[in-house]
Amino acid sequence: MKKPIGLLMLSLLFACNTQPRKTSAAEEVTKKTASNEWIILFDGTSTKGWRAYNGDALPPQWIIKDRALTFDTEKRKEVDRKGGNDIIYAAQVFENFELYLEWKISEGGNSGIFYHLPEGFDGPAEVAPEYQLLDDLKWEEINNATLEEWQKTGADYAMHLPNKDQKIIKRAGEWNSSRIRFTPELVEHWLNGEKIVSFVPWSAAWHKRKANGKWKDFPKYGTFKTGYIGLQDHDSPLWFKNIKIRRL
Repeated sequence: MKKPIGLLMLSLLFACNTQPRKTSAAEEVTKKTASNEWIILFDGTSTKGWRAYNGDALPPQWIIKDRALTFDTEKRKEVDRKGGNDIIYAAQVFENFELYLEWKISEGGNSGIFYHLPEGFDGPAEVAPEYQLLDDLKWEEINNATLEEWQKTGADYAMHLPNKDQKIIKRAGEWNSSRIRFTPELVEHWLNGEKIVSFVPWSAAWHKRKANGKWKDFPKYGTFKTGYIGLQDHDSPLWFKNIKIRRL
């Protein structure tokens, strides 16, 4: 028996409406963005989440000044003059990530950014990879010493050298931007918009560098696959702002 035309059209309409709706390209991008949202570690108004490495509170030398997370050497005591007041963002640990921050340093200054940093060790440097921060232009003159490239800004400290041809060097007191991207397949260091370091973590080449370099006697160095983000006190005035991270 033939169905009435009206009933047939109604059946077709119902069938169309019950089919799964395809997700548009725009919606896919929105979903991806939502899953990779930036987490603000420092917004210029609060040090919430930050404290001393192996400590319970933020060292008094670390303050907010002009909306920058500042290491104020005027607040140090004589016992602190060799550095060591390193801090961590202790609210969360991170595995695969993209970290962005802006920083400036004093003439002759020295600092660093740590990641995959666990607590319980004598200091971050012996266990965690470090994105080196330095006044490349004045440090050697002020300290009457010569540095290797692995000791200069942007290096994966004592492991991977920055590409000098890509580095944009700014004078002490000027703001720089840095970015670290970490995945098990590739690590990238960016400085002022240029990629200056890339390497594969835990590869045969990585293990060879470790075994033949500064970290050969530090078996735990670089072995942790998750941990805190840290900032180093190396007895220099420091300024950081716009610190944010997203998971990859």
